[in-house]
Amino acid sequence: MSDLSKARIEAFLEMMSAERGAAGNTLASYEHDLEDLWSFLAPRKISVVEAKSADLAAYLADLAKRGFMETSQARRLSAMRQFYKFLYAEGIRTDDPTSILDAPKKARPLPKTLSVADVERLLSLAQQESEAEGADKLSKLRMLALLELLYATGMRVSELVALPAKVLAQEGRFLVIRGKGAKERLVPLSRSAIAAVRAYGEELARTTKETKEKALWLFPAASKEGYLPRQVFARDLKGLAARAGLSAAAISPHVLRHAFASHLLANGADLRVVQELLGHSDISTTQIYTHVLDERLQQLVQTHHPLAKVAKNHD
Repeated sequence: MSDLSKARIEAFLEMMSAERGAAGNTLASYEHDLEDLWSFLAPRKISVVEAKSADLAAYLADLAKRGFMETSQARRLSAMRQFYKFLYAEGIRTDDPTSILDAPKKARPLPKTLSVADVERLLSLAQQESEAEGADKLSKLRMLALLELLYATGMRVSELVALPAKVLAQEGRFLVIRGKGAKERLVPLSRSAIAAVRAYGEELARTTKETKEKALWLFPAASKEGYLPRQVFARDLKGLAARAGLSAAAISPHVLRHAFASHLLANGADLRVVQELLGHSDISTTQIYTHVLDERLQQLVQTHHPLAKVAKNHD
């Protein structure tokens, strides 16, 4: 590091300590980040003190190439902003080269999902457990009905647990879901979901016959709302996952909703159709699943495009 650059950085760190009361860890972080900037600029014969916006933008691009996460890049940019603001305030520079630099956009995390095999494993175990006789038969049938409905429709867990009891009287392959903003949408049901709900309904009617109470909800419970709390379903689902040999930490009702959407798209469903089924008011919300579409399109091109076939034959 040149003597001038070192002196300016040391002066900056002293100011941050004396005037801003920066903690030792913060100061060490600033020092490390600015030294890394110098290591990038020095071989290019560019002074840290005199660097232009383009030089700093090139440094940020280099960080991305080196595999730094967006959060780490943003931290480096923050350190540079503080340093060049200090140089401007001290009259060492007449401009702030970081003023036109944009913070790296944080990538939207991909939703957690499950493979088709994992979902089948869950459903298979839930089916087996529901067929066993015992005092908890109703709860086992309820779990199967909940799972089948969730994977067949992709509805939100809040929508699922609050389904009305009149669902049991419905005939046909469709279900009306009341979603956010009291908006209603029509979703198709699978045959297995219909069968699971019917079996659960029959057991529910048998066990509540003596009380003669007419349930308002499909999944009644002794809760404030009168229906199964979503936290109870989430807990029971994790228990089922553990018994199925899956990671309980990686499974939740929301993950099954993601699995529903991902599996539909992977098998050729249109993004707009999935948007309607999920109850998203904006297509941009559904676009978190475009990575699934990208993978499917790549496979389609590699499988069906004539040039891809030619390339394979040459390999």
